Amino acid sequence: MTDAAPIDLRSDTVTRPGESMREAMAHAPVGDDVYGEDPTTNELEERVAELLGHEAGLFTPSGTLANMLGVRTLVEPGTELIADSLAHVVRAEMGGHAVLGGVTTRTWTSPGGVFRAAEPLGMMVPDGGSYSVSTAAVAIENTHNFAGGLVADIEELRSLRAGTSDAAVAVHLDGARLANASVASGVSLREYGELADSVSICLSKGLGAPVGSVLVGSAERIARARIMRKRYGGGMRQCGILAAAGLYALDNNIDRIADDHENAALIARTVAGVAPGVVDPDSVATNIVMLKVGTGGPDGITAAQFAADAADRGVLMSVLSPTTVRLVTHLDVSAEQAKASAAILAELATTAG
Repeated sequence: MTDAAPIDLRSDTVTRPGESMREAMAHAPVGDDVYGEDPTTNELEERVAELLGHEAGLFTPSGTLANMLGVRTLVEPGTELIADSLAHVVRAEMGGHAVLGGVTTRTWTSPGGVFRAAEPLGMMVPDGGSYSVSTAAVAIENTHNFAGGLVADIEELRSLRAGTSDAAVAVHLDGARLANASVASGVSLREYGELADSVSICLSKGLGAPVGSVLVGSAERIARARIMRKRYGGGMRQCGILAAAGLYALDNNIDRIADDHENAALIARTVAGVAPGVVDPDSVATNIVMLKVGTGGPDGITAAQFAADAADRGVLMSVLSPTTVRLVTHLDVSAEQAKASAAILAELATTAG
């Protein structure tokens, strides 16, 4: 391990609030949010709802809770949610939708994680009758985490919205990194948001706040979600201290997300320059880079070994499978650190492809 602090590319959740954000948090007006009396939290909820084109918002401690509440307001127990097989809501939320919400799920497989509306539209069973589970909602993830930060095509999202509306099936948008999608595509947050019945957006990833997500939807749906948030143990009191970080992030950290995308692209190009089989730079759409770094078998390097070797050189990343590592750029990774990481990973990749 190097003596310098490691460059942490495990996730954009590792960011730490800077002094200006901490200052905003320290001076935030607060009240009891469970009573609806925290002015800073109310401001954040109203602002995010407006940004995403919805009536109301609800601040939650995590993206997982925001997704669980959003889905549950759309999907009654015993009906189903359908989603991509690699979607966060079915792969990385600890089965909470089934355990706490009674939600059944079915999945489709998207080659390369590319969203095609025809897949869920062809699977939907809006009225399953007396023998089959009825489809209540479709979940879309934008950007798609486990597909390497891909941005869902806006025309495909429009097609999905048209088809689900005709069938009286709802849409939940897991927009944990929706700000990344908006910056990369030029499509506004509002345009994305209006294509779904409920939308979650994380403040603690690319936007750099320490904690929190916001769920938006109709006033009636958010009122129900607020009750369920309390039931699930997510009611907070003077949480304006946290909400203030979210407001600061909205004011200061959206446009700068483009820097993260540039840094991710630089790393991908550098690695591909010496080991083209490890990563395709054209596949890097936002701030996530997937590296295919070996066979995963006994005769080849594994992703875990690649990550360990990188950590010894001062670069931290996540292991997703025996052959895949993920790295994520964020506001705590400078251009200089991205270049240094790229050089280290390129050197390691020459023996890992």
